[in-house]
Amino acid sequence: MNNQNLAIKIKDLRSRKGFSQEQLSEESKLSLRTIQRIEKGESIPRGDTLIKLTQALEVTPDDLLEWTDIEDKGYLSLLNLSALTGLLFNPILGIIIPLVMWILKKDKIKFVDNYGKKIISFQITWTLLIYSVIMVATKGSYMKFNFNLFDIILFFFNFKIGKDLIYISILGILYLYNLTLIFKNLMRIKNGKQSWYLPAISFLK
Repeated sequence: MNNQNLAIKIKDLRSRKGFSQEQLSEESKLSLRTIQRIEKGESIPRGDTLIKLTQALEVTPDDLLEWTDIEDKGYLSLLNLSALTGLLFNPILGIIIPLVMWILKKDKIKFVDNYGKKIISFQITWTLLIYSVIMVATKGSYMKFNFNLFDIILFFFNFKIGKDLIYISILGILYLYNLTLIFKNLMRIKNGKQSWYLPAISFLK
């Protein structure tokens, strides 16, 4: 593992623990300057420093040093496309499947942690919007509606002029926007760019 990869891993572990650099310094009994140098990739922790650091982060030295920074655009693409299940079948699946994929690989494949958090947060936000619109449109009887793309299409052909048209238009825009983001981000992954999922409430830190 090179200095930069190790620095990224240590910073990531610190963030997961909810520690600031100052807090990690206190927990590990290492100087703040040492922590800063390690996280900048200017220094590699060895010996007693490594032991103190891993104890504070609650990992083993082997876990830290054997961590590999693998980039897998194929997995990132699948993670991104997994959100389609929320459009085709049920919005809840569009949250659960990306969540499972994120949990399985967030510490093993580069960018999965970042992409996963953004996708999941967006899908939760989007699902809440969908449920809210359906609840208002059906006056609370939303459980009778399956919330998938095919139901939206059927609902569209049976709408009544007036309020129904407004609700259908909103749902159609929400579904189209989600679909557009999925394929837009698929292209961003292929081009090595960061994902873009907005607006979204940050449910995962």
